[in-house]
Amino acid sequence: MSGLNAAMQAGVSGLAAFSTSLSAISNNIANVNTTGYKRVRTDFQAIVTASSTPTGYNAGGVIATTRHMISQLGTLQKAATDLDLGIDGQGFFVTTQKADATAEDTHLFTRDGSFSPDKQGYLRNSAGLYLQGWPIAAGGSAVLSAADLSQLTAINVDQIAASVEPTTFAGVSGNLNAAQAVSNNAARYVTDPTTYPMSKYDASTVNTSVATGPDYEISIPVSDSLGGERNLTMSMIKLAPDATATPPIADNTWAYEVWSDDVDSGTPVDNIVTSGRLVFNSSGKLESITQGGVTQVDANGDPVTNFKFNVDWKASTGVADQEITLDFNSAATQLTQLNAASTSRVDPNGTPFSGVDSIKISDSGMVTAVFKNGSTRDIAQLALATFVNADGLTPVSGNAYSVSNTSGPFTLKVPGVSGSGLLSVGTLEASGVDLSEEFTNLITTQRAYSANSKTITTADEMLQELLQIKR
Repeated sequence: MSGLNAAMQAGVSGLAAFSTSLSAISNNIANVNTTGYKRVRTDFQAIVTASSTPTGYNAGGVIATTRHMISQLGTLQKAATDLDLGIDGQGFFVTTQKADATAEDTHLFTRDGSFSPDKQGYLRNSAGLYLQGWPIAAGGSAVLSAADLSQLTAINVDQIAASVEPTTFAGVSGNLNAAQAVSNNAARYVTDPTTYPMSKYDASTVNTSVATGPDYEISIPVSDSLGGERNLTMSMIKLAPDATATPPIADNTWAYEVWSDDVDSGTPVDNIVTSGRLVFNSSGKLESITQGGVTQVDANGDPVTNFKFNVDWKASTGVADQEITLDFNSAATQLTQLNAASTSRVDPNGTPFSGVDSIKISDSGMVTAVFKNGSTRDIAQLALATFVNADGLTPVSGNAYSVSNTSGPFTLKVPGVSGSGLLSVGTLEASGVDLSEEFTNLITTQRAYSANSKTITTADEMLQELLQIKR
């Protein structure tokens, strides 16, 4: 009798197990087009029950457990916009359910990279989750942390549009022609630069009686405190060597003036912001800079190839004064004197007032704002999270996952670093569901369910036979 009861219970457990399997298959099929969806697999384990006799046997039945195949990567497919992001490798986007989330708030992890700006400029995916990253201040870099969620913020691509960041630094690179002949006006300029400044030179009138014509000029674009775009000019003239001059003039020396029509005439003199000399060595490398007759040096007394000055804009502009550093010989910029045509390039920082034209995201997760005036600014470094056991994450609504004891803690990484995948811009990860496999499983599950129901009806018929014995 106990065997018949066990058989019926085994059949019931089979019905329950294959109901679970059917539920998983149904959910997989329903999410065949869900971005980044990870299919659910049903595993079956036999239940063994002890028998009271060595030769007896009691059916234990079966139990079904489901497992999300989270670590299985889906195919990356072409998407509609460059804000759609796939992950080519391991890792999850870090997201929150609100824009102002703190480290104590719930952070969710997803492979659904269908991001777009909301009306406030926050990047959110199709489930409404806010994309998190390390913010980058103007002219700075991201403060990265592998575990500190407080360093992350929701990425906003619109707040930068109305911000204004005045220029504080400009790198100057290029070449001054070593073959440039010393002009007749050079000696006069050395003797009396106040009477004959380069800033007053007007090529249309050739006013050499009140000014010195420069040999070369560099235009330096500047963003002011109100977001306006202004311009400084760096005029230069090659000087003849003169050991008797004050200060003495070495070989390969150029005089310079930095000036602008937007500073008050006479304060400083003739719109000149600062002036001095550039001294190159025989190899054409910039060796030292003087400013106001003083050679610029570092804390150790060694010559440097940058200088700092303050710009006092005209009161009528309503613009605040600003301090700017020009650098001529850093790792990124270099000004030389070689036997080639004079050329120049200026790379200033700062953000003039301008709306954001587009947002670009690199495969390493750098989020960059491209302004309508052509300037750019890095605004955030996108973070990816990796886990020791990604399959142990807990699924939550919104095609996302939360940390569990089984998954282990997360590690925040820059995409493409330390085992995390690179971003695939303009793609989305397809669902991990294979319809042919799911339909096959659907057929076998249906057959197994029917077979277990037959087990129950057969055991019931046998019990009916037992009841007939009494008659």
